Amino acid sequence: MHELSLGTWWIHLATLFEWSVAIILIVLTGKSMKKRALTWLAIAMLPNLTSAMAAITWHIFDNPENLYGLVVLQAGLTTFGNACLALAAWNLVKQERQLS
Repeated sequence: MHELSLGTWWIHLATLFEWSVAIILIVLTGKSMKKRALTWLAIAMLPNLTSAMAAITWHIFDNPENLYGLVVLQAGLTTFGNACLALAAWNLVKQERQLS
């Protein structure tokens, strides 16, 4: 794990924790407000969380070439996750417009 500084590790791990907590809080808020679109937003966050886990896994093993597939997986999950988040945000806006 010598590839990253201690500060960079701290940021990586804190981001994973924050992203996980955000997903949980969005689900709970969606349930309490009875807004299903918020639950979809939380679900749409999962590919990006998985992407971050793939990147961290690659770093844990000191970025070996034989695990380079994790980099490709991470890039694909990030792209897919961003598209999911865009759709979930659009769905949330659409739902809010229907309510007003």
